[in-house]
Parts: sequence; C-alpha cells; structure tokens
Amino acid sequence: MGVIEDSEPPLKRVKVPLEESKSLPEDPSTAGSVSCSLGDQMARPLSSQGDGETVGSQCVIKKAEFIKIITRALYSLGYDKSGALLEEESGIPLHSSVVNLFMQQVTDGKWDDSVATLHLIGLSDETIVNSASFLILEQKFLELLKMEKIAAALDTLRNEIVPLHVNLNRVHELAACTISPLHCVRLGISGQDTEGMKSRSKILEKLQKLLPAAIMIPEKRLEHLVERALDIQREACVFHNTSDSDLSLYSDHQCGKNQIPSQTLQILKAHNDEVWFLQFSHNGKYLASSSKDQSAIIWEVKENGQMSLKHTLCGHQKPVSTVSFSPDDSQILTCGQEEVIKRWDVSSGECLHVYEKSGVGLISCGWFPDGRGIFSGMTDRTICLWDLDGREMECWKGQRTLRISDMAITDDGKRIISICRESTIVLLDREPKFEKLIEEVDMITSFSLSKDNKFLLVNLINQEIHLWSIEGDPKLVSKYKGHKRTRFIIRSCFGGLGQAFIASGSEDSQVYIWHRCSGDLLLALPGHSGAVNCVSWNPANLHILASASDDRTIRIWGLDDFDLKRREDHSNGSIHHCNGRS
Repeated sequence: MGVIEDSEPPLKRVKVPLEESKSLPEDPSTAGSVSCSLGDQMARPLSSQGDGETVGSQCVIKKAEFIKIITRALYSLGYDKSGALLEEESGIPLHSSVVNLFMQQVTDGKWDDSVATLHLIGLSDETIVNSASFLILEQKFLELLKMEKIAAALDTLRNEIVPLHVNLNRVHELAACTISPLHCVRLGISGQDTEGMKSRSKILEKLQKLLPAAIMIPEKRLEHLVERALDIQREACVFHNTSDSDLSLYSDHQCGKNQIPSQTLQILKAHNDEVWFLQFSHNGKYLASSSKDQSAIIWEVKENGQMSLKHTLCGHQKPVSTVSFSPDDSQILTCGQEEVIKRWDVSSGECLHVYEKSGVGLISCGWFPDGRGIFSGMTDRTICLWDLDGREMECWKGQRTLRISDMAITDDGKRIISICRESTIVLLDREPKFEKLIEEVDMITSFSLSKDNKFLLVNLINQEIHLWSIEGDPKLVSKYKGHKRTRFIIRSCFGGLGQAFIASGSEDSQVYIWHRCSGDLLLALPGHSGAVNCVSWNPANLHILASASDDRTIRIWGLDDFDLKRREDHSNGSIHHCNGRS
C-alpha cells in the first residue's frame, strides 16, 4: 500500500501499525371435476380486447400477426402437422395463396413462373420487385450454366437480367462466367452453389430478407422477439451476474444482491506485513499476492473455490509492489519496489530470471501478449522492453512514466499505456510512434485496462474513479464515488459477467462495488481492519472476489449461499474459513 501526501506523488511507505397446503379430495367424482376445471382453463383461448383483433392486456399485439409468428416458429422447429393445424383451426394462414404458390415455384425451379407470380403478390415498391427478380433470374442463369446450356444462359442474361438495371457489377461478373468457368470459382460460385434444393432454399432465404415481413414472415421471428425480451431484462437487471443458462422464459429475470460476492469465505493469513497487490490468473486457477514483507505468494484455487498456499516467492530485497501472470499463466513476474523484476515458474516456484538495469530501479512490470517478452517502467522515467533472456529490445526515453506508475499493453501488442505525468496517461502506439493523452482533473494513482482493451479505469487522488473509453479519441464515460482515499494508493478493477461491475479498495477498510453502466454504488463490504489496497475479481468464477489489506490479510469474497464444505481452520494455520463477514 502506498502513502500520498498532498504535495507529492503517491509512494509506498513505512506506516505506524493499525492498532401447509391442502391436498386434493380423495373422492373420485370430486377429483374428476377438478381435472375438468383445470383442463377447461388450459384450453381457454387467449384473452382478447375490443373487437378481438388484438391479444394481451395492453391491446398492442395484433392477433393475426401473433398467430402467424407462432405458426412460423412451429414450422421452423419441424412441427409441420402442428403448424398446419394451427393455420386450419385459427383460420389465419401463414402466407397468402399467391405467396405459397410463389415459394413452391422457386423451390421447383420454375423461374419464369415465379417471376410472373412475384408481380401478382401486390408489392408497391418496384425496386424490391426488380431486386427479387434479379435473385431468381441469377439462379436460373447459374443452373443453365451448370447444365452447359450456354446460349440459354446468355439469353437470360441479356434479355431478362440486364433490363432490370440491378447490380451491374454482378451482371459483368456473371457475363465473365460464360467465358471462363474459372471465373465462377474466383467469384466463389461453385457447383455446389447451384445444386438443386440446397441452392434454391438459399434463394428463398434471400427473398425472405428482401420482401416485406408482412408478405413473408421472417425465419425465427419468434425466437428473435424472445431473445430481445431477455436482452432487455438482462440489461435492466442491476445485479446481473449469472450465465445465460440461468435465464428462463417462465418468469421475468431479476437477480438479487446475492449474485454479487459479498460474503467472506476465507481469510488468508500468510504475509507478515501489509499486502499491497493481488491478481487472479487469466484462467482463474491461481491468485498471486505481493507484500511489504518482500515476498509474493501464489495461491491455488481449488474446485470448491477454496484457496491453498502453493508457493512463497522470496528473494527480493525490497517490498514487492506488483505481480503479473504470463498470458498462459505458466509463469509470473514479481517487481520489487524500485528494485528488480524476477520471473518465476508457477508450477515449481523456481526463479527463472532476474531483470535489472545498472543504476536504475524498476517500478512496474507486464508481459508481451505472446508471452515472449516483458516490459517495465523505470525510475529514470523510461519504458523498456526485454526478451525473456533479458536482452533489451526497445526503450522509450523521456517522460513516459512516473516513479509510481501502472503500465499495460493491449492484446495486439500495438499500444502501451502508462502514467506519464501526475494527471496524464499516455497511449503510445508502437508502430507509428503516435501518442494520445488522457488528461485528468487531478493526480492519478493507478489504472486498470478492461479485458476487451476498450476501456481504462483510472483512480484519482480526489476519491473518484473515472472510466474512459480509449477507442478512437479518449472519452470520459462514467464516474464512481463513495470510497475513501486520503493518503495511500488504492486500486480498483473490472469484474463480473461481461465486466459489468467495478470494485475498489478503500482506506475505510471496506470493499466497494458499483454498477459499471449506471455508476450506482451497490455494496460496501466491511471485514478488513486496515486500508484495502487492491481488489481482483476472478475472471473464471464470476462469484469470487479477492481483496488485499494493510491488516496483512487477503479476504476471499463469495455468495451468501456459497456451499462451504470445510468450515474448520486449515491445517497450516494460515487460512481461515468464515461463515460471516468477520
């Protein structure tokens, strides 16, 4: 954890210790009447309003459209008998007789008849008629070519397709196909594309998208409406943090606060001093923490969500300020405060390499997206990139970083992000050597890059967290307030399903969680007895959150109904399981 005085940048510091339902009648006659009553209710038609042209309580659903969409869904699902029965019983056909004839003619390859029938459907837009005619006649042309009827194909092209004055570039491409079959291949028109029912069904799909929905009911229209309704419910659910498999059509979706990790599941007590930083691995199987006690610890996440100590990484001569997992999670970097960077094997705990530069301290670390190199900010305000063997590959001199500086690199490896001045973040594009700046209103203490590389979460000295969009020109999107920060470096993170939440530490010993889009503060989690320096949300288990504190502990937060299989203290005495917030 770090101290920030009003007149100087936030720095790590030495700090003074913190002090009954009724059953059905058994009478068969009574039971029979009950069954009939229920059956009558189930068979009762949909309630309709006014003249019976609408259904539903708000009179906005047109009955004919509603039935047609259901009929279309039945046919799409393969329930042809049920679809036909619904058409017969309702008296509402899915399509008019003319449209049915048109579709059958296309399926049968009766191209001239289908074009003639198309004009009988009653389309008022001549552009749509010509475009639909083009699709039909193009298929006729291609099938004639396949049958090697070149003269007939040319006649169709010259006398039927060209007069439509539609898609002239395509017309030229089709003309070239009559000269060289190889041109058809270059255009992606293979023999399979012109084979019978398969290609004709594709033409029907294209016609369906082209013609008005009132003429040809779109494929899977009911599914689309239901999915859209679920999307709206999901977007309106402030606490949504469950997978789509948990959504149901039987009731409106609404998550409660119990979907947000808010219960202390474990307290990890293996560090001997303040815990400054922690981070889950990309696969969520490990948690790494670093401390003022000059060590880092790798914790293993068990299948039941419990953490166990895997390795303690020792050897730094100064407090370990940050850690960073490699892209494949097989290795990890630890950065000593203005000291050196060490690379470790996660499986064995062996130190593989030490990165240092004479006369200069290293203050931050990270990985190339391909895992073949690392980068670091230096105390001389430069940024250096090394290969795994420690050979310097690139170096940006000048004021590119501060003595206290977070750094990040985008997944494509093209952009490096760093704090270059007290209130400024630089977005450095490596190839064109082009820079964009994020100018903040106050001193920046830390930042975090979103998983999709499109957003930056910036912590400020003024007790605000700002969300910036960094696609194109940087733009401030949202602000989060409520946590406390007066002297120390406090870190925040994205988390939850689709990274829909923002979590942060706080100097008042609590963990704060906001809804990312609305900015509403959802929860403040008490439990720690010292400032909470850093938080990390498990990317694989949406219901697990970790927090690191000056009280020398790490708290693992989960759901209220989390199934704790082991409630007793762990045998090594350094891990405690909790069933509460204390």
